[in-house]
Amino acid sequence: MASQSFFRAKGKAASMLQYGQDQICDYTSDEVYPPAEDTYLLLKAALAESRPADRAIEIGCGSGILAQKLSYRVQRLIATDINPHALRATRSRGGKVALIRADLFKGIGGRFDLVLFNPPYLPFRPEERSGSWIDRALDGGESGRETVDRFLQELEDHLLPGGRALLLISSLTGLHEVIETASSLGLQAKVILCQRCFFEQLYVLRIWAKGNAL
Repeated sequence: MASQSFFRAKGKAASMLQYGQDQICDYTSDEVYPPAEDTYLLLKAALAESRPADRAIEIGCGSGILAQKLSYRVQRLIATDINPHALRATRSRGGKVALIRADLFKGIGGRFDLVLFNPPYLPFRPEERSGSWIDRALDGGESGRETVDRFLQELEDHLLPGGRALLLISSLTGLHEVIETASSLGLQAKVILCQRCFFEQLYVLRIWAKGNAL
């Protein structure tokens, strides 16, 4: 994520669990990635990109600020995270959000007009992992692209015709490598926002299936 000096860790696993309105909302704040520069950059892009008729999903909802803000601007919003603390944090913010505990798209059978993802993108060595839930918010594997690549491999199967995704990455992740991977999977990727942040450059990519007009 944006502040490597603030945290060193991010990610995901499996297991579907619906979080209803009656779910206990207590959570450990140290286990949830707090809103930071990357959060607000993706939020800015999402607010500009969203349409009232959109069926949207946010993968990796974290603190829930994006889901909360966007839920009133689209027809339907589902938010997912593998981290149970993140789901509770998101529920505590309110908003018209259906919550599902999931690893990326695992167990998600639908297709969407808009997919949002602020992934774990920091390059991480095994010895840097603490074993805490917060690791899953930051840990992008040794390349920083392990979860990003998995997301791109699954994305097209979850896009409606004309659907698009907004993906936030860092210069630490490798912009050109991500775009090349997307292209190899039949996807088009374009930088729509960028921002300098300390030691890195943050980018929001709009991604869609080749041949689909936006």
